[in-house]
Amino acid sequence: MKKKHTVLKIIGCIVCILIALTIGYKMHMHYDIEEHEFYDVDTMKSEGRDCSASSVVYMTKDISPEGLLKVYEALGVEPKGNVAVKLSTGEAGNPNHLDPDLIKNLVQSVDGTIIECNTAYSGSKRADTAMHMQVAKDHGFTDIADVDIMDRDGYISIPVEGGKNLKENWVGKNLANYDYVLVLTHFKGHPMGGFGGALKNISIGIASREGKVRIHSGGKLKKPTITLAALTTNQDTFTESMAEAAKSVYDYEGHGDNITFISVMNRMSVDCDCVSSPAEVDMHDIGILASNDPVALDQACIDLIFKAQDGASLQNRITSLNGIHILTHAERIGLGNRAYEIVDLDEAKDGDN
Repeated sequence: MKKKHTVLKIIGCIVCILIALTIGYKMHMHYDIEEHEFYDVDTMKSEGRDCSASSVVYMTKDISPEGLLKVYEALGVEPKGNVAVKLSTGEAGNPNHLDPDLIKNLVQSVDGTIIECNTAYSGSKRADTAMHMQVAKDHGFTDIADVDIMDRDGYISIPVEGGKNLKENWVGKNLANYDYVLVLTHFKGHPMGGFGGALKNISIGIASREGKVRIHSGGKLKKPTITLAALTTNQDTFTESMAEAAKSVYDYEGHGDNITFISVMNRMSVDCDCVSSPAEVDMHDIGILASNDPVALDQACIDLIFKAQDGASLQNRITSLNGIHILTHAERIGLGNRAYEIVDLDEAKDGDN
């Protein structure tokens, strides 16, 4: 009888420990959903919100090589030296990545080298440099420019100023070889961050494999793959860490003097280009947007998604994962402004006629 009681006590202790661990895990992983608000200056003024600090975002509905050049030229930037073009080469099997024919003229006009870093999630065809280069070739990127997998020889550490979770960011070693970065982003949803925009492109996208795990774990882990990091990191900690990593890259590039941003809003699935079999696209193409402020650019893209009558799937993906929080934190740490003013380049052209 005594032995039976001892066994029952042990079982009871184990059950209590499991319950405590479950409650603790749920509390640790909890995050509140931030409501979406429009941040265009006209809406903010009409609602009496402060928009004294705002950034300009250029836009055209013309998703073509000519339209892409138009928004780039509107930025008024003059890249000098060795120019990098940061984009996602897209996972094998995913058709939604940027079309090389769309970006070819712009990339070649700046004599750009396409830059990427290897992935850190299981099952990826781009986790190894040789395979990654093959995917880049299969997707047509090596036909239009040289491609540099920047962490093929490791990473360098760059500082994170004002970070809550990260003090340093591990980026592809070859980032040091470039004088200017033109960030070309395919805006879309994302199964972990809610959406993939300019901020993700320069945080997760420029981080080495180890750096990606650091971001996903809020600076706690470093060994790929990201599975354990994703299972043990609070969602807000993850998106905050992305914002902090993005700021470190922005600061590294002359505090924004040597980097600029263009986002293409077409073929927008709720899934990222990193997903080999993404959900079907169920909303219309919107256009191309550009800004020297990545926070304003991502906010403008999100606002357009929330204005779209057929954007429900992507809206839900963004809000369900509290994707808005990356913008809140990015603005808080001084990376950019959420408030923006759209300059419609199509209207400007019509007005000239």
